[in-house]
Amino acid sequence: MSLPDYSLLAWTLIILSTYLTGVSKGGFAGGFGTLSVPLMALAIGPIEAAGLLLPLLLVMDAFSVKAWWGHQATREVYRLLPGMAAGVAIGTLTIGVLDEDVVRLLLGIISLLFAAYMLRRPGAAHPIATYWSLPAGIGCGFTSFLAHAGAPPLNLYLIPRGLDKQTFIATCVIGFAAVNLMKLGPYLWLGEINLTSAGASLLLVPVAWAGVRSGLWLQHRVNERLFYRLIIIAMAIVGVQLILKALG
Repeated sequence: MSLPDYSLLAWTLIILSTYLTGVSKGGFAGGFGTLSVPLMALAIGPIEAAGLLLPLLLVMDAFSVKAWWGHQATREVYRLLPGMAAGVAIGTLTIGVLDEDVVRLLLGIISLLFAAYMLRRPGAAHPIATYWSLPAGIGCGFTSFLAHAGAPPLNLYLIPRGLDKQTFIATCVIGFAAVNLMKLGPYLWLGEINLTSAGASLLLVPVAWAGVRSGLWLQHRVNERLFYRLIIIAMAIVGVQLILKALG
């Protein structure tokens, strides 16, 4: 099993991205995980980055699901699953013809609009109807399939549902674990995961584990109000990063 011939800069960005994703998976400011593929894509191709990251996401999901299982809003997860499956299916069928920069631009705009809305009026004070779980799930599955960037659509639905911090984190963890499992088959079929990328993913497992443990440690030491502010900041950073990448 050979390793990709990446530059020192590429490996540095990949390691940093893996760690940030682990921190996010551990439950600290979930929006940070969305930065990973754009950050890696500064040095390697976005599709290559997505293929490299998925096996790591599955490993991190195993750690984080074990830590958070039983605290999730199970009904919310069930509401999201059909849309997520549809979004993954759409991504599988369109990935070869879709302009990734257009997707990045739209996702970046949505992220900034989300951050602006949350700054003006916290979503928990304005509950959203359950039927929005379908478009949110489709958006999450689709953007997650393309760039592991499903946090904005999921947050747009879950935060206005008024969940407490622990339930919100656990529901996100279980939801993303489900959508990542849905992506595994299509990624293998499309060749986005191969022996070379799998070797690099295996090498990065300790970094992923360290990130998850850091996220678990941090989220127990951050109050709920500050936690949501960190999500808003993370979403704004993600939005700007995606727009700059799309227009660059």
